[in-house]
Amino acid sequence: MRVTYLQSGLVSLGGALVSSLCCLLPLTVILLGLGSGAIMMTTMQYRFVLLPLGILGVGAGYYLYFREKRRCQALGCPMMGSRVNLALLIVASLMLAIEVVFVLFPEALWSLMMEG
Repeated sequence: MRVTYLQSGLVSLGGALVSSLCCLLPLTVILLGLGSGAIMMTTMQYRFVLLPLGILGVGAGYYLYFREKRRCQALGCPMMGSRVNLALLIVASLMLAIEVVFVLFPEALWSLMMEG
């Protein structure tokens, strides 16, 4: 399978990874015991930049997916990599949803950090 077949899934996953830099990545580092809350305090400053970039990235992934699906339906050809793309889009959407919850409800994030 060529990488061009996975374009929509990779774009959306990239967008979700960018948005996760402010909360999910530092939270993972803290829960694994590899860092302290200082890293999260530093990265949380950039959430107003990273979250919209993630939303744009995931949105672009969905746009590319449905554009390719429409093109393949018009041509009567099978869409290559559709299951993998759909799985990547779902993973990216879940990551972005968790990120949005942490940004909207920071007390949930802090309670997770205090337990870990």
